[in-house]
Amino acid sequence: MHEEAGLLLILMAAIGLIVVLVVKFRVHSFLALMLASFVVGAGAGMPLSSIADSFEKGMGGTLGFLAAVIGLGSILGKMLEVSGGAERIARSLLSTLGEQRASWAMMLVGCIVGIPVFFEVGFVLLIPLIYVVARQTRLNILYVGLPLAISLMTVHCMLPPHPAAMAITQLLGADVGKVIVYGLIVGLPTAIVAGPLWVKLVCKRHEPASGQGFAAAPASLTATQAMPGLGLTLLVILLPLLLMVGKTLVTMSLPQGSGVYQLMNFLGNPLTALAIAVVFAYGALGLYRGLGMAELQRLTEQSFTPLANILLIIGAGGAFNGVLIDSGVGKVLASTLSQWDLNPILLAWFVAGLMHLAVGSATVAMISAAGMVLPLLDAMPGQNREIVVIAIGAGAIGWTTVTDSAFWVVKEYLGVSLGEALKKFTVGTLLASVVALGMTLLVSQWV
Repeated sequence: MHEEAGLLLILMAAIGLIVVLVVKFRVHSFLALMLASFVVGAGAGMPLSSIADSFEKGMGGTLGFLAAVIGLGSILGKMLEVSGGAERIARSLLSTLGEQRASWAMMLVGCIVGIPVFFEVGFVLLIPLIYVVARQTRLNILYVGLPLAISLMTVHCMLPPHPAAMAITQLLGADVGKVIVYGLIVGLPTAIVAGPLWVKLVCKRHEPASGQGFAAAPASLTATQAMPGLGLTLLVILLPLLLMVGKTLVTMSLPQGSGVYQLMNFLGNPLTALAIAVVFAYGALGLYRGLGMAELQRLTEQSFTPLANILLIIGAGGAFNGVLIDSGVGKVLASTLSQWDLNPILLAWFVAGLMHLAVGSATVAMISAAGMVLPLLDAMPGQNREIVVIAIGAGAIGWTTVTDSAFWVVKEYLGVSLGEALKKFTVGTLLASVVALGMTLLVSQWV
């Protein structure tokens, strides 16, 4: 008993070390996770060489599959960005719903455009359109911008092929197609409640903007005739999701020996699905629109530049999880949590939210939460792992506050005070997290 208590204290010390290093001393999350891994291994009595081997195995095992998937997803997002596809979707929805329903239109834009692009990229990409709509309609810029920000954050945390969502799907051994379906079922109501409905409650519709955000607006929008068609853009975005969900449906309904089963098992693999989507995007958004191979190569190289940071963080998170398992800490944690009779969904949600508040990174929060919940799932074979993935994502949406770079992106581009950003954006993400938890618990009763 004393030995088990000691191992749990080591885990708590390692988590505390991550928080202190990242928040107080501004150490990069990759280095903080690496140091925490060695603290767990050494504290649990692992030989030093075994700690290094365990770290290497955990990092390699996590990135072996994810590096290619994340790279392909980044190319897809870059093609959508440079072609004007994201703006096409936004303008089409605004035209259909009307500028007076701009909050609903921007919420839907975030849910669609957020699938292949990172939060910061999607928000900065669409901020010129937010300024234009706010000017033309005299709407409060928060009334238009907050639904976009919260829906982007929701998709970012809950829906593969986003890196963190894909990483914990793999780490927990969940089916990616089911995670996508459940993520859409949970994510859309979450974005509605914490987006258009929330801003209607807390923002005056025609409140004058401060002017700071308008001044920061980029110079111009893409000419309409230069943008790809709406249907083509949607196909590029949804193609990998359709293939991955199609694989799940086929493998659930057809015998393994059938030709269709084997074909969809291949086409619906995340790696294959994203590769097909990238080739299609190269043709539809690149070559067909006059870009040469040299330009496509340049755009591809540009899409890889921002990935080093997120790949290292995800890899270190996988390594931390590997050390937890090899040191025996994970087994003790699972045994302790099972004795407490905690609901794994609530536990996953709470840990992810707490870690996001502490370290200011939804990605680190999700990876850390998955590593702590995994031993419990191994001891509970009947637990639906896809639902736990969604619960972790739901927890990570909340507490997007001053420790998170996403908070400052939203605050500065919308030109609002710190207090207003906290009251309306941070509280909005907390509302989204709670709504997503409720929806996750509801869906868990049906699957």
